[in-house]
Amino acid sequence: MSLINITSINKSYGRKEVLKNITFSGEAGDCIGIIGPNGCGKSTLLKILSGALKPTGGSISLDGNNPLANSAYFGSYIGYVPQENPLFANLTAKDNLKLWYCDSKHDLTKDINEGLIYEFGITPYIKTPVYQLSGGMRKRLSIVCALAKDPKILILDEPGASLDIIAKNDIKTYMHKYAAAGGTIIIASHEEGELSVCNKMYLINNGILEAFDRIPDTASIMERMIRNNV
Repeated sequence: MSLINITSINKSYGRKEVLKNITFSGEAGDCIGIIGPNGCGKSTLLKILSGALKPTGGSISLDGNNPLANSAYFGSYIGYVPQENPLFANLTAKDNLKLWYCDSKHDLTKDINEGLIYEFGITPYIKTPVYQLSGGMRKRLSIVCALAKDPKILILDEPGASLDIIAKNDIKTYMHKYAAAGGTIIIASHEEGELSVCNKMYLINNGILEAFDRIPDTASIMERMIRNNV
């Protein structure tokens, strides 16, 4: 059984159909890339998969459980990093982490000194208000918050957008590590480095999800998008 199964997901706003019968699945260790132009529905799909938005129709299965019937399964299985900053800007990095670590089995102090928080380079800024952090540091902090409860599935919406090369490389490195440990990643991205980690790739075009038969290079992605008038 796949860890995540998405079947015939639809989303409409009035008469506008944004997503049409989206269907795909992911196993442990998969990194699934979703590409498409701005406004094609990528973020809408990821919000539905994270439980932040309800679909108009279709079903989602998380390890055989139905999160649309019991939303607690979203919190149990999914770590979600949206495009927009989900952090509390006036709180320090540590205070934001406290909110996410309250139900975590991890020890916050230990992670600050030698765990994931330390690995992501957040420790020197742990007492800094979020509004004073760089965009890259805020993104790293957002990812660590999403990982606080050891989710089996990590959903990333354009994590490397507008970040410097070092931050992008750190995110890519962690994606490799997370997938190698058996986690499943679903990522919407335009970044070639992030997409290079993926072993499955899909294009959203006019609300329809189309699979690539093999992992494409940049030229193949552009060719498919141009051919489909994206």
